[in-house]
Amino acid sequence: MIRIFSILVGLFFTVALLWSFGNGAYNQITDPSPATAEELFHQHPKSLALASDGPFGNFDRRQLQRGFQVYQEVCSACHALKLVAYRDLKQLGYNDDEVKAIAAKAQVPVYDRNTGEVKGHAGLPTDHFPPVVYGGQGSPPDLSLITKARHGGASYVYSLLTGYQEQPADLLKKFPDAKTPEGLHYNPYFANLNIAMPPPLTSDGQVTYGDGTKATVAQMSKDVSAFLVWTAEPNLAKRHQTGWPVLGFLLFATILTYLSYRNIWADKKH
Repeated sequence: MIRIFSILVGLFFTVALLWSFGNGAYNQITDPSPATAEELFHQHPKSLALASDGPFGNFDRRQLQRGFQVYQEVCSACHALKLVAYRDLKQLGYNDDEVKAIAAKAQVPVYDRNTGEVKGHAGLPTDHFPPVVYGGQGSPPDLSLITKARHGGASYVYSLLTGYQEQPADLLKKFPDAKTPEGLHYNPYFANLNIAMPPPLTSDGQVTYGDGTKATVAQMSKDVSAFLVWTAEPNLAKRHQTGWPVLGFLLFATILTYLSYRNIWADKKH
């Protein structure tokens, strides 16, 4: 009796669930919800080609150095790189003296267990990039893994940096209440269209590249996006270099195993 009752209860909940799902699907088809401003005007990231793309990708060191320069001169005022150590910059082509000089410009906070005070010292190559003390509202995200944490990766970062613009007239015509609030900035590549971060790259030549590359807004955005790909996965090139020999070995081992199978079991089949 208890088993029959349990089956009936299970059937009741199954039928109720199916009815609820079917009713919701029917209502959505016959009377769909009106599209929101975000659904209509949010844009997918622009296409961005980097040297590190693809299974054979490798980092362009000159571009990474330019991207690091953009980060240092523009982005570092608000965004930290807490997972990156100064000595890691040697992978970008900097020598030991250059790394020491870069680290020495930073003040790294150190907690004193005896006094409970936080003191600072000049950065060392072994130190990580220090946290950023931000005076505004909110807390800007750390950029160490930003290209892994955002859909679109480097393309999203590039699109966001180059996507600031005035609100389209069509948006305000269809959604009069969707005007960008005071203190925010319209960017169609941001999830809700309005972002608190002011445009960080505002004009060509904002950074002066040492290698003579013309520092347009698009170029600076591309370079810093490439740099942030490196911070998120500094061993990407090594992984690519290691992966192909491993795949080759596995292919060879598979063929060898198959030939061994054919040789050993050839006279065992009936």
